[in-house]
Amino acid sequence: MSTDAIVLLKEDHKEMRRLFREFEKAQEGPEGPASRRRKLVDEIVAALTTHTYLENEVMYPEVRKLVPDLEDDILESYEEHHVADVLCAELAAMDASDDHFVAKTTVLIENVEHHIEEEEQEWFPKVREALGRNPLQEIGERMIALRPDAPRSPSDPKAIKSARHAITA
Repeated sequence: MSTDAIVLLKEDHKEMRRLFREFEKAQEGPEGPASRRRKLVDEIVAALTTHTYLENEVMYPEVRKLVPDLEDDILESYEEHHVADVLCAELAAMDASDDHFVAKTTVLIENVEHHIEEEEQEWFPKVREALGRNPLQEIGERMIALRPDAPRSPSDPKAIKSARHAITA
């Protein structure tokens, strides 16, 4: 398994895209069952909560410190995470049969896909060029070490603290 931070984050992105496709498939036909929507959204929220936590706690602060030219990109990413955090918290508290549940999930998916696209196409190449292999492996190792204790729910105190810190960083 690679310890490269960018490789690890791209693996998370791949898993999120898979979950997004599953959710979209569940909508086909006569109103996909609420229980299936609930299960998939719970998986999406858990994956996003862990992913944003690792980026907010490890990747973004390190890149911000080591590559000051990317400050604007990092601040935008923090804000995109904030939007995702708010939507995740709302979805976690909603009933899957609520009229707004599918619409809110669709907005979350669209926002996260936009964020992923920016990271993978614009931000990651700049980070890789600026930092190189060893620093990215060190960042990745820190992310791997933190992952087992990372929050999986937006109501987890660690997730709340990380989200608050990210919007004031």
